[in-house]
Amino acid sequence: MGAPQRPGSDHNRIVVQFRRDTADETSVHLATPRGLHAEPDTPTSPAVWAKGLTRRFGRSVAVADLDLAIAPGEFYGLLGQNGAGKTTTIKMIVGLLRPTAGTAGIGPFDTWKEPLEVKRRIGVLPEEFNLYERLTGAELLDFTAAMHGLTRTEAAERRDELLALLDLEQDAAKLVADYSRGMRKKVALAAAIIHRPSVLFLDEPFEGVDAVSARLIRRLLRGYTEQGATIVFSSHEMHLVEKLCTRIGIMEHGRLTMEDTPEGLCRRMGAETVEDAFIAAVAGVDERDGPAWLGTSPG
Repeated sequence: MGAPQRPGSDHNRIVVQFRRDTADETSVHLATPRGLHAEPDTPTSPAVWAKGLTRRFGRSVAVADLDLAIAPGEFYGLLGQNGAGKTTTIKMIVGLLRPTAGTAGIGPFDTWKEPLEVKRRIGVLPEEFNLYERLTGAELLDFTAAMHGLTRTEAAERRDELLALLDLEQDAAKLVADYSRGMRKKVALAAAIIHRPSVLFLDEPFEGVDAVSARLIRRLLRGYTEQGATIVFSSHEMHLVEKLCTRIGIMEHGRLTMEDTPEGLCRRMGAETVEDAFIAAVAGVDERDGPAWLGTSPG
C-alpha cells in the first residue's frame, strides 16, 4: 500500500531513496507489538554503558563521574528531580552532547569513536523534539525509513503497521504541523522505532498523550522489550515507571545514587509505591502545608 496522499499534493516533491528490494531478503513485520524484534550486539556486553561520564556547563556540573551498565532486554527507568542530570546523561550517551570527561556507548561501540555504528542501533524520542512539519505523518515515516536504509517494501509495511498500532491511520495524510501534541508524540515514537533499533531512549514519552494512546504505547513498548530490545525511559509519571520498568536508577545532583528493581526500591525505602520510594530517596517526606494565604476563602 502506498503512502496516503493529500488532495492536490505533489507527491514527487520529496525525493526518498530506498534500498533496492531483493528476493532473498527477509522482512520483519510489526503486525502486533510482539512482532517487534531487536537483537543485541552481543549477549555479554551491556546494551548501554557509561564510564566516568561527566558534563560541565561553566562552573556548573550537570553530570558527575557517572558509571552505568544496562543489560540487553531491560526496561530501565532513569529518575530524578528537575535538574538532576537525566536528559544531559541521555544526550551524551546517544551522541547529542559531547562529554567533558568519560565516555559512553551502545554494546561494543563507543558513542564518540564510532558514532555511525551507535546511531544505527538506537532510536531516540527526546522530551523536546522537532519534526518536519511540512510532511504528512506517512511521509515522515517514509523519509525516516529511507534514511535508515529500509527497502520500499519494508518501509511501507512497517509504516502502515505502526500507524495502525498507534491509532494514526486516519491522520496519516495530514501535515505534521496540524497534529496535536499527543499525535506528534506518537508519530515521533513511530519514527524512532521504525528501523527496529536494539536500544530505544525515551524522555517523557507520555507527556501530552491521552489515556487510550498511552495504553497503546505501553503495549507496544512491553512487546518490544519482550523481543530483546532495551529501553531507557526517563519520566516523572511514577505509576508508569512502576508498571513498565524492570530496573530503576535514581539521579541526584548529576550522580547516580541508587539502582534497584521497583520492588527492591520500595523495600529499601519502606514504601508501598515507587512514587513514595522515590520521594523518600531524593527528598524525604515533606509534610509542610501550602502558603497560609491559600488556606483562606477566596474573594
